[in-house]
Amino acid sequence: MASFLAGQAVRLADGSVWLSLAVGVVVACLAMAAYYGVVRATEKRQVTEASGREAASGLIKGTLLGVAIFAAVIGVIAVSGGYRIVGLGDDPFNAVGLIGLMAVAATTEELVFRGVLFRHLEKLTGTWVALLASALVFGGLHLVNKDATLWGALCVAIAGGGLLTSSYVATRSLWLPIGLHFGWNYAQSAIFGSEVSGSGAQQAILDSQSTGNALISGGQFGPEASIFTVLAGVLATAAFLWLARRRGNLVPMRRKAGPTGLGRPAEPASKLAQ
Repeated sequence: MASFLAGQAVRLADGSVWLSLAVGVVVACLAMAAYYGVVRATEKRQVTEASGREAASGLIKGTLLGVAIFAAVIGVIAVSGGYRIVGLGDDPFNAVGLIGLMAVAATTEELVFRGVLFRHLEKLTGTWVALLASALVFGGLHLVNKDATLWGALCVAIAGGGLLTSSYVATRSLWLPIGLHFGWNYAQSAIFGSEVSGSGAQQAILDSQSTGNALISGGQFGPEASIFTVLAGVLATAAFLWLARRRGNLVPMRRKAGPTGLGRPAEPASKLAQ
């Protein structure tokens, strides 16, 4: 419900840069507050994955990393002939309003897919099955976008679903994946002016064109359907899962789930071994 209302609020603010910025940031904060309150009320525990003490650090690191990864990917695509900059955008100031839009999208999607879907599946199935299942659902959701393709949705599942979920597993915090999601989407839409998951391009700082082979450029779906995005996502996912394993954050598959399994936080392998 919070995710639905967030989308409606942002649509109402569309067309006004400052209103979009303000509404987006406020609604993102309210969505996080709603998640925090519901978890406290229904699961009767400390909401460690949304701890306020880690918010600033996780968001900043995630945003910088998300921007850096996308910049690297679009750079490789450009060198390979799949992307070129035409000049400055007609309305580069629109990038300010996109902060709000992308903040809402990143926050609500991470709460739904990592905070709810993955977290509860992991308690029943363990990390690996939950990662695969939630990533496929995450990618499948993008099939409803305007220029969606099955290949594009699969790329989002592999690169986006894998990267964002593994970053949560490595940190056991929602802040880093929210920052990663925001940084990636913001760089893609507001800085480099690319299509975002087949849902269209925004007025950005740079005016750009997608050219050449769709396997390299991503075609109408955007750079997220590029083979280079998949490669970057797989490498980053592997790095986060390696870190999660070192920290003992992987939850093994369980043969049986207790009747109150959904009310307990997942126990990483390091705790189960004690």
